[in-house]
Amino acid sequence: MYSFVQRVLVFCVSAIATVAVPGAALAQSPSQAEILERLQRLEQNQAKFEALLAERDARIEQLEMELDRSTGRSAADAVAAGDGADIETVIVDTEPEESESRPAYFGEFQPGGRGFKLAETPMGDVNFSAWTYARFLNQQMLDDSYTDSFGRERELDTRNDIQLNKVNLYFKGWVYDPRLTYLLYTWTANTSQGDSAQVVVAGNIGYRFGENLNLGVGIGALPGTRSLRGTFPYWNKVDTRPMADEFFRPSYTTGVWASGDLAPGLKYKVMAGNNLSQLGVNAAELDDSFNTFSGALWWMPTTGEFGPAGGYGDFEHHDDLATSFGLHVTRSREDRQSQPGTEDIQNSQIRLSDGTVIFQPDAFATGGRINKATYLMSSIDAGFKYRGYALEGEYYFRWVDDFKTEGDIPKNDLFDHGFQLQASMMLVPKTLQTYLAGSYIFGEYGEPWDLALGVNWYPLHRRLFRLNTELLYLDDSPVGYSSVPFAVGGNGPVFYSSLEVTF
Repeated sequence: MYSFVQRVLVFCVSAIATVAVPGAALAQSPSQAEILERLQRLEQNQAKFEALLAERDARIEQLEMELDRSTGRSAADAVAAGDGADIETVIVDTEPEESESRPAYFGEFQPGGRGFKLAETPMGDVNFSAWTYARFLNQQMLDDSYTDSFGRERELDTRNDIQLNKVNLYFKGWVYDPRLTYLLYTWTANTSQGDSAQVVVAGNIGYRFGENLNLGVGIGALPGTRSLRGTFPYWNKVDTRPMADEFFRPSYTTGVWASGDLAPGLKYKVMAGNNLSQLGVNAAELDDSFNTFSGALWWMPTTGEFGPAGGYGDFEHHDDLATSFGLHVTRSREDRQSQPGTEDIQNSQIRLSDGTVIFQPDAFATGGRINKATYLMSSIDAGFKYRGYALEGEYYFRWVDDFKTEGDIPKNDLFDHGFQLQASMMLVPKTLQTYLAGSYIFGEYGEPWDLALGVNWYPLHRRLFRLNTELLYLDDSPVGYSSVPFAVGGNGPVFYSSLEVTF
């Protein structure tokens, strides 16, 4: 098609030139020899054009044959389908030498847990990432039973198994406006197969006004402790907090929040939500008061940062001393119906320090029952990182009072406090890390504690791919569910090993 059009154009140019030459001759009266010379030059140029067009036609025909063999359609079909701006584009993209020497890739990998970019358009983008781990857990060295503070003996259901413990799939990016962001995810706890909360499909929507203010709505973490202010999965342990953190903390709920920078190195997050933990709780089970509030303020004075997501351990090897100090406060009026189940995906229940859930019938062995209570918790944390070494700790305070009861309850309020401490070092930079982590609870119904010695091996020298092995000792653990290595009332050693992958 193109050769025919070009031939017509050349013919028209030649005809116009042929007509124009006599006109010019009349005006300027050139000699007959000059006219013949001009005509010869025009004929030569026309011959050159025709040779070039013939060569181009042959080249196009050859490439169409090659394209037919490789894709089953012609270059013209490709253009008609909108795959290229013109035949030139398709030809360049289908050169055999190019496809053999430079393979084509779809999507771009983004390090740091941001995953793969699936789409990037003027109206938004889509990024996909995932987190999962396989875990071997052996609890058979724990005592078979325990006795609570009220003389009730309970049997432990210990485990010795391998599980693909959790799978999280994330879709995130922005839409319509780069400041309008979204995070949509599927979150599974495979140890609870068959339970109602085994799979959570959730997410949140945010709007970024600037460095000082980001607003969000959806399911998010109440920032009641350091582990809930966005540090996951940059932990020394794999998906496991020290026992005291698990005992005192709030969890994830639906709500609205604001976060940002107040000054260089000074950050905040405040949130208002439905309850302490909504995962596994129906909306109909929530009370009619919107009264769960949580806030965090943390400061990184020396370097203005504390590693990726402000996480634990110094995998990054800070050449200058990095420091972090934080303060957290959470308050919630809780109803016994709005508490998650014992095997829910992120169990966070208000318990006595012997493991007794305060809302269970006859919790205090007096025949009475608490139906509502006010939970108030605060914590302070501090951390230091330097050249592969890290020392990080947190102290917790919790008050539970303002009970609404049935029958006789011997207490008007509860107060417990405790701490956790983690020390870690990189034995081989970006390859091998060891850590020691422990916690202690000063409770009204017992003083449980735990101590763990663990090793992380990073075979690809990447923070988010590792093999973790830990030996954990429990002394009358007040917390536990199948997703974590703890067992309520657990007393004795626990061994587990996990292979974690994040991208």
